[in-house]
Amino acid sequence: MYPGHWATIKPDHPAVIMAGSGLTVTYRELDERSRRLAGFFRARGVERGDHIAILLHNDARYFEMLWAALRSGIYVTPVNWHLKQDEIAYIVSDCEAKLLITSAAQRDLVAELDWSAAQKLTTRLMADGVIDGFESYEAAVAFDGDPAEESSGSAMLYTSGTTGRPKGVLRPLPDTKPGDLDLASYGLAALFGIDESATYLSPAPQYHAAPLNFTTAAHRAGATVVMMEKFEAREALRAIETYRVTHSQWVPTMFVRMLGLDSSEREARDLSSHRTALHAGAPCPPEIKRQMIDWWGPILVEYYGGTDAGGFTMINSEQWLEHPGSVGQSLTGPIHIIDEETDTAAAVGEVGTVYFSGDPDFVYKGDPDKTTRSRRNGDMSTMGDIGYLDHDGYLYLTDRKEFMIISGGVNIYPREAEDLLILHPAVADVAVFGVPHPEFGEEVKAAVQLTPSATATPALAEELIEFTRARLATFKCPRSIDFRDQLPRTPAGKLRKAELRDPYLTQRG
Repeated sequence: MYPGHWATIKPDHPAVIMAGSGLTVTYRELDERSRRLAGFFRARGVERGDHIAILLHNDARYFEMLWAALRSGIYVTPVNWHLKQDEIAYIVSDCEAKLLITSAAQRDLVAELDWSAAQKLTTRLMADGVIDGFESYEAAVAFDGDPAEESSGSAMLYTSGTTGRPKGVLRPLPDTKPGDLDLASYGLAALFGIDESATYLSPAPQYHAAPLNFTTAAHRAGATVVMMEKFEAREALRAIETYRVTHSQWVPTMFVRMLGLDSSEREARDLSSHRTALHAGAPCPPEIKRQMIDWWGPILVEYYGGTDAGGFTMINSEQWLEHPGSVGQSLTGPIHIIDEETDTAAAVGEVGTVYFSGDPDFVYKGDPDKTTRSRRNGDMSTMGDIGYLDHDGYLYLTDRKEFMIISGGVNIYPREAEDLLILHPAVADVAVFGVPHPEFGEEVKAAVQLTPSATATPALAEELIEFTRARLATFKCPRSIDFRDQLPRTPAGKLRKAELRDPYLTQRG
């Protein structure tokens, strides 16, 4: 299914509601606007298999742009507007976009961009006004020429890029029509009970993989998508109550912020419509998850996957309470834990690199070496995470491989200390990582963002260190604490640890 189907079944049903303004787009409007825009794309020479890029804040028009590509056989690449100018120019060039859409809100960001490397970029559209080099988006979406022949498009998203430049994850275009049953989207929606009666709350930036995939799956199912302009804890709870939200999706930092509200604010909202709260994107500290289940009830469902995932796991609240800390069992095939040092399968409970079985259907665009490195034996792939399996086949993640600390020959997984420190009343956010040590190779350091009521002092740093030593083996605990005004996280909730760690590596040469 796609919006054209629901435009005939229930044309006046809300397809999109903006949580803050209440602006509503019906299925009839979404179908009509995306159809006209798809015709404009084709008139500008964007053919099946070509690429476009979108650089836009959360905006109701995001969906007509997405569906214009998805109904005309085009690859669409959402671009993170938090990136620097050279990073944006790189992605637009690397994805070989023929057309870029942005808005006047990004005029300062795009006005001075060097487009010379984007050799295929022939059309640049800007909504809410134009500057030199851009055409009116409003005129494009009013296109009245021949419609584009319908065929299924796809998103091409970029990896987080913890090392080197991010790479596009390129999958084959579906050999179907947009109105055909899309088994992947249908399965995603059906798995979590998203149907035409559902109202799905999306609080995260639309350029991220999870919001993009789940909102388009919700539209295929005929649901209403409520999109927050930006996440704010009080407003998220208001949106659930106001729009009678049934399904939602979060990252753990959002849980921390909602739990940080006064109990009177948390209890004031009627959340009784809320049936399923999905979360993923980053590890959730077990105690934070317990508090959320105590508050919202057993409606939390966690999954593990990714832009370049070859597999998918899931765990509901009841299962998690029996296997606390797990991200679930595989829904797509066997999981393999490989000890990379011995090149052998790890035993139950032993830590190694996480691989999923099954022939992956993606490549890293323009990087065959990275594609090869992500594979094993031709039919297994990894995202670079490390973890272990228990006797029941539940997967536990310990950290990313590149952030494991090796001190005195001992492997240390930062997540253990992070999960503890976030529970201290003075800590709002935390990152633990390794820094060079002349004798042991590395030592454990923590970067801490304090709550507004806390003050950074040497005494507090020592208190935090002792807080971990009382609960963890000493070698796993930070030897020093750095206080930061804010920790660098992606809008998807992932810590950008390299930004914290790299200055120490530079200092040591």
